[in-house]
Amino acid sequence: MTLQIIAEWLAAALLLIGAFFSLVGVIGLVRLPDFFMRLHAPTKASTLGVGGVLLASMILAAAEGRMGFAELLITLFVFVTAPVSANLMAQAALHLRVGGRAPTPPDAVPERRQG
Repeated sequence: MTLQIIAEWLAAALLLIGAFFSLVGVIGLVRLPDFFMRLHAPTKASTLGVGGVLLASMILAAAEGRMGFAELLITLFVFVTAPVSANLMAQAALHLRVGGRAPTPPDAVPERRQG
């Protein structure tokens, strides 16, 4: 087998893995009962899903002789921004006292100021 065929099979496997993780994230978003659980499923699973697709794209780019620098930058951007945005949404939900099924620890909710 040539290197091009191996790269295409590896990219196809990574696309399937990425699609699987994205599907798991979507199912978690639809099926989970409250905001915090719905927030957790897509941020973890879709990050892995997008990572698999971008790795496949980098492998195919390398097989064609180009660097794949754009794919690398997109991967870094997704892996940095997804957890940060999920953390900010969770903090905002805690501040707004959005209800969840699990009990909220008393030190996790900031005191509201009167005034």
